[in-house]
Amino acid sequence: MYCTKSIPLLILLFFLNLHVATAAKPLYNICFSQDNYTNNGPYRNNLDVLLSFLAIKAPPTGFGLGWFGEAQNYVSGLALCRGDVSSPDCKTCIDDAGKELLQRCPNKKGAIIWYDYCLLKYSNVNFFGKIDDDNKFYLLNVNDVEGDPEVFYEKVKELLSGLASKAQGSQKLYATGDLELQKFKKLYGLAQCTRDLSSVDCKKCLDDAIRDLPGCCFGKRGGRTVGGSCNVRYELYPIIDP
Repeated sequence: MYCTKSIPLLILLFFLNLHVATAAKPLYNICFSQDNYTNNGPYRNNLDVLLSFLAIKAPPTGFGLGWFGEAQNYVSGLALCRGDVSSPDCKTCIDDAGKELLQRCPNKKGAIIWYDYCLLKYSNVNFFGKIDDDNKFYLLNVNDVEGDPEVFYEKVKELLSGLASKAQGSQKLYATGDLELQKFKKLYGLAQCTRDLSSVDCKKCLDDAIRDLPGCCFGKRGGRTVGGSCNVRYELYPIIDP
């Protein structure tokens, strides 16, 4: 299930089980710019160069940013892969993301797309180092938790808050972990920021993302806040590749 930031209870799509999502299928995209470019014009040429550059720059470390052009033809962008994703899978995801965005947001000078394995964003303004509070959506597991949802959410908050602090202090601004709820039952979590953010802003972005979760996912077995600068996720099954 998706929920957008502006209308958090609007149902856009159902997932019977979130863990069946694959890197090949986009989670969501937003064409956020009101400015347009012309096909075969200088902005489009710079955008093509940028997308090719990011597909090479990001996979070795899981993150890359770049910019090309000047004035009205300036374009900046970044690509981020989930911290456990291999370099080949990262490259495949970014390649797919670039092609998909050009189809989904034709002639738009600013757009963002999310996959399970990566995100890709470009714009005609310099957005590096700034928390993106505008481009955000939510995913939830449609199944309800067993027992008291208040108690469960406190465990979710405990786990994700700890991971936010861990991510803040890590080189990749990424952390995963789990919390034992009872014997043979664990809660799994993930927190990650784009690496253009400072450590302080990463923590702020993650804390805000955690605070957003109850509005979308309270009482649910899994949920995510997915944004242009950071994301958090929890589930009652492992959520990263072994």
